[in-house]
Amino acid sequence: MSSATQTAATIDDLYRHDGKAELIAGRIVPLMPTGRRPNRVAFRICRSLDDHAEATGIGEAYTDNMGFAVPRLPSGRESFSPDASYFVGPFPANAMRFVQGPPTFAAEVRSEGDYGDAADARIAGKRADYFEAGTAVVWDVDPVGRRILKYRADAPDRPEVFSAGQDADAEPAVAGWRIAVDRVFD
Repeated sequence: MSSATQTAATIDDLYRHDGKAELIAGRIVPLMPTGRRPNRVAFRICRSLDDHAEATGIGEAYTDNMGFAVPRLPSGRESFSPDASYFVGPFPANAMRFVQGPPTFAAEVRSEGDYGDAADARIAGKRADYFEAGTAVVWDVDPVGRRILKYRADAPDRPEVFSAGQDADAEPAVAGWRIAVDRVFD
């Protein structure tokens, strides 16, 4: 009886993967496509971030499926692909490649299957990975509850909650940027 040895996947393997995925513990982990509402929410966040980046001349905004390669974290994670993100640099010499390093700001928009205790634990684990990698602010965006939870690296267990009638921010990661919560979810 022989046992097959499986080689750990690398960032180069992730480049060749068809579809959205992240590299975790030497495995390419496919990420499910999202539904209409979560996608529209992520798009609105990204569009507003892009407008801010263009107006200030600082950073770049990215849509869903952008790859961020990071040194292997204790969890085994080596990449992120947030739903919307912002990065201030440095940018890769080859603009066709993943960004080397974590996003400055990441927005994770919950999809239909992202509710319940198991999903909350999975999301908290990924958020901890973001902070371990160096991301300053992570949003947990809830289209069903129509609220945004803002987590900061310097206070990872004390989210600020934004809801209807408020403007959400990503300070200090994205200085001066605000978006109306009502706009995100309408």
